[in-house]
Amino acid sequence: MKTPGKEAALMDGAENELSERKKLILKAITDAYIRSGEPVGSKYLSEDEQIACSSATIRNEMAELEVLGYLEQPHSSAGRVPSEKGYRFYVDSLMQQYSMTSAEIAQLNKIVGAKHSEADGILESAAKAMSKMTNYTGLTVRTRQSGTTVARFDAMYIDEHTFALIMLTGAGALKTKKVHTELIISETDVAKLASALNGCLVNISPESITLPTMLELEKRLEELGELVGPITRVIYDALKEYEGAELRYEGVDKLLEYPEFADTSKLKHMLQAFDNRSGLLNVVSSALGDDTNIIIGSENPMDEMNDSSMIVKTIRIAGNPVGAIGIIGPRRMDYAKVCAMVKYIADSLEKAMEPGALLPPQAPGGALEDK
Repeated sequence: MKTPGKEAALMDGAENELSERKKLILKAITDAYIRSGEPVGSKYLSEDEQIACSSATIRNEMAELEVLGYLEQPHSSAGRVPSEKGYRFYVDSLMQQYSMTSAEIAQLNKIVGAKHSEADGILESAAKAMSKMTNYTGLTVRTRQSGTTVARFDAMYIDEHTFALIMLTGAGALKTKKVHTELIISETDVAKLASALNGCLVNISPESITLPTMLELEKRLEELGELVGPITRVIYDALKEYEGAELRYEGVDKLLEYPEFADTSKLKHMLQAFDNRSGLLNVVSSALGDDTNIIIGSENPMDEMNDSSMIVKTIRIAGNPVGAIGIIGPRRMDYAKVCAMVKYIADSLEKAMEPGALLPPQAPGGALEDK
């Protein structure tokens, strides 16, 4: 048992760098607890060749790490487990880089390489794959920013009264809309329409379309000028769908497999957190940045998530954030593996979602499907 004076001295030095032996012990306990979920005792650590200390010395170091706040003892006769502070020090200073296996890389590449008509589809597939591979809950955020503009227009002839208008936004999202008209149109007319739209409406938000712009579009379309009104309404409606943000989950049920959530009250809190989509979306949005962000326990402003951790990574196209992908799991999360996978998939998605990388969906016979 430590004297109050020694405990006070340890607490005063808590912010100082831990000794190399304390770091080794904290890392070994955290690694072992992540794998097994069982408290770690001195006997187990004494068999670690890197630590190379007697059980008595290890017990003293563990006791001091507990006083410093890096370890906790669930029961008086049990070993130690990392505290929230211990996990934070582990991920910031002790965690080794995880090397993904060739099978893991191949599985993630398969998801990213699949052809999707829109970013939503590829994000959903990636979240499912991440959840399955980590056995945690996958999440995705798709931003819907106001002022969305079209980077390129294309049009595809379907029949003499119908064509498909294809809009590629500046953020890389692809939207396809069928347009029906009483006019009789040809493939040449449809190509002319696409050319006029690219000449007048590229990089202009719907709110910024002025009367002079509309008149210029009518002039370019000549005999097809009566399409200007219907076309601008289609464009406006399509781009407004991208406002706001959307949060999706995959594999929430996987958390039930962890003993941390066997406690009914803790499980209830977690489920309440998932129900509070706006609150969780705010947490994710505030965590977005250039690096992979790790939120541990009470670092999350939502009290319901004090027993969990979240790892998220922003997805950017041309420097602009278009979404995020992440993982939610218990505090006893395999941080190294999850961080490596989240970063890999986010970097891969940025390339896959670049303008022009997503393909329009094809209906039987080659006509574009309306989305």
